[in-house]
Amino acid sequence: MKYLPLVWAALMRKKLRTLFTLLSIIVAFLLFGMLQGVNATFSRGVEGAHLDRLIVQGKVNMTDQLPLAYRERIAAVPGVTDITVASWFGGYYQDTKNSIFSFPVDTATYFGLFPEIVLPKAQLEALQKTRTGAVIGRKLAETYNWKVGDTIPIKSTIWTKQDGTSDWEFQVVGIFENPQDSSQEQRLFFNNDYFDEARGFDKGLIGWYSVHIDNPVHAGAISKAIDDLFANSDHETKTVTEKEFTQSFLKQLGDINFIVSAIIGAVFFALLFLTGNTMMQSVRERIPEFAILKTIGFPNFTVLALVVAEGLVLSIIAAALGLAGSAAAFPLLEGVVGVAHLPAGVVALGLFYAVLLALVTTLLPGLRVARLNLVDALGGR
Repeated sequence: MKYLPLVWAALMRKKLRTLFTLLSIIVAFLLFGMLQGVNATFSRGVEGAHLDRLIVQGKVNMTDQLPLAYRERIAAVPGVTDITVASWFGGYYQDTKNSIFSFPVDTATYFGLFPEIVLPKAQLEALQKTRTGAVIGRKLAETYNWKVGDTIPIKSTIWTKQDGTSDWEFQVVGIFENPQDSSQEQRLFFNNDYFDEARGFDKGLIGWYSVHIDNPVHAGAISKAIDDLFANSDHETKTVTEKEFTQSFLKQLGDINFIVSAIIGAVFFALLFLTGNTMMQSVRERIPEFAILKTIGFPNFTVLALVVAEGLVLSIIAAALGLAGSAAAFPLLEGVVGVAHLPAGVVALGLFYAVLLALVTTLLPGLRVARLNLVDALGGR
């Protein structure tokens, strides 16, 4: 700590250059926090998948519909303890940018197979009794200020009704929570019976089956047994774990992990050159000063440590400010990712990258001053 004033004085030697370098790193870590935060939030949904649940979907891709008549045959497979159905509705509210993650489900069995969805018993009964009823997540309700008793219009990008319109109306009869993962509270569930009766096509088909099994160890054998049942049929199946299904579902939106990694990689690659060049220039301008320090007794390691410390102070302060900006702005993404706070793991990873950036950009100039020839340096050669 006794050398901190010396490090600070070196950084303040060229205030404008330090300021611009600081701003560059702040922007880079602001971008890192936002993108990596979104990526981490989606990844958490995949990691939270249950091992004792399988998804039976169309063999070619998840958009292939399956006959509702498969239900009894799948339920009879040894090891299957419960089964329910769901479909992707493709809903939005007023504008296509206001996507609503909405699903027609079998209300009699769906919530029993997903106990992490906490819905009061009276509201579940109301959903089962109300033909056009729907239950919505707490986050979704807060986003649009919806409450029990409201009638909400939802348009579908996929499903039209028998009258040719894609306008659907639902009566909110309940609000559920998901204490394990609040990002799942952006969903809307409604009666599959109403959906199947009102839609204009594909009646008697569903999007996928969710299956509960007796033991995760049996997942592979049960998956094969289910798929063998429908091999060479008009609607062949592909049974996967819930984790694989969630990953496949997210890839319908794009390979988020690859996109985020590519953008962050490009930003940090550019930042590496920018910061490295700044540190090299700063050290080159102060060669005589480092020579004097060594002349009055500063060992090589201490001179090297002073240069590295300059990079660490600059990078960590800038990274902390950038990540703080991300944390402040992250609530603006709550409507998209369902989470209002930046994951702590992203902050820790950002600070690690800040230290790594400082070490990479300062080691070379630091080693140069540590190996200075005092005669040449003091002579300006």
